[in-house]
Amino acid sequence: MNITYTDSFTRDFRDLPKDIKTRANETLRLLIENHRHLSLRAKKMKAVDDIWEASISMAYRLTYQIAGDNVILRRIGTHDMLKKETP
Repeated sequence: MNITYTDSFTRDFRDLPKDIKTRANETLRLLIENHRHLSLRAKKMKAVDDIWEASISMAYRLTYQIAGDNVILRRIGTHDMLKKETP
């Protein structure tokens, strides 16, 4: 799979606490290896077509889209922040 980072994702990632960055890197590794891995707890976001969210921790998530062999990483942050995700 090819990975693409949006500018929003890059900015969000830069601002994460160090321990969450470490956990996020593990989540990203799992996503690249198998976007259906059970540890991701991935699910489609409600009311937003084609955008998925995966868990990093109880409080942090990342959102992404899959387009063929491409995974587009959209946002990363707290669960509450990502409720505002728009296409």
